[in-house]
Amino acid sequence: MCRSISGFAVLLLTCVPLFAQWRNYPTPGMPRTPDGKPNLAAPAPRTADGKPDLSGLWDRENDRQFLSIGSGLKDGLPYRPGIAELVKARQQPPKVDEPLTRCLPVGAVERHTLPTLRKIVQTPGLLLILNEYNMSYRQIFTDARPQPANPKPTWDGYSSGKWDGDILVVQSIGFRDGNWLDTFGDPITDAAKVTERFRRINYGRLEIEVTIDDPKAYTKPWTVKLNQVLVPDDDLLEFICHEGERDIKHMLAGQEGK
Repeated sequence: MCRSISGFAVLLLTCVPLFAQWRNYPTPGMPRTPDGKPNLAAPAPRTADGKPDLSGLWDRENDRQFLSIGSGLKDGLPYRPGIAELVKARQQPPKVDEPLTRCLPVGAVERHTLPTLRKIVQTPGLLLILNEYNMSYRQIFTDARPQPANPKPTWDGYSSGKWDGDILVVQSIGFRDGNWLDTFGDPITDAAKVTERFRRINYGRLEIEVTIDDPKAYTKPWTVKLNQVLVPDDDLLEFICHEGERDIKHMLAGQEGK
């Protein structure tokens, strides 16, 4: 069984045997059909306080959004002047400025489309997203704390959420400048405000509506859905991008003297 991340300039591949790290171990509490198969159409689970439980192991639904997050938008992304040229330049090989190519972290938005798995762990006051890629994590605080007034820029930004009925609305600020939203190079800057609306449709589907409001890069806010599908009877696998990576030194060597 293989899970892979692929870009235009680099292919990162990790393969694991089927018996590794709890694969095929029945997910506790998973609703099942009479023949024992996971019933992903069952109603969404709820926590003790009645809120939808977003917990689970999730994979992206749409492969194309990993390449281009705005691929489903009729008119494309509303770039500010000069941004289209930046994106075009970022697409040219060997793409040594892409964080993913360098095995660096990727931002919170791009991780929704990354072809590695994510585990959501929901607790009172905190939602954790554990990522297979580079064994990283993201914290979404739901304990009513305010966002920092002058946040130090980070890859994921600072996220706080509150429930609007059955939808968890997450506001994030404080992103580092120069990050990418996808492998095509669509930017997100330190001026961005990101709103995510998490809604668990049923046991097997999670809808994430993402709105990017980034006046440095785009002329107006825009919204996409980065939906997820539940992966039953599986678990996260250790994936360290730098482990076994042999391409970047050759790509950088090709840039010398330019």
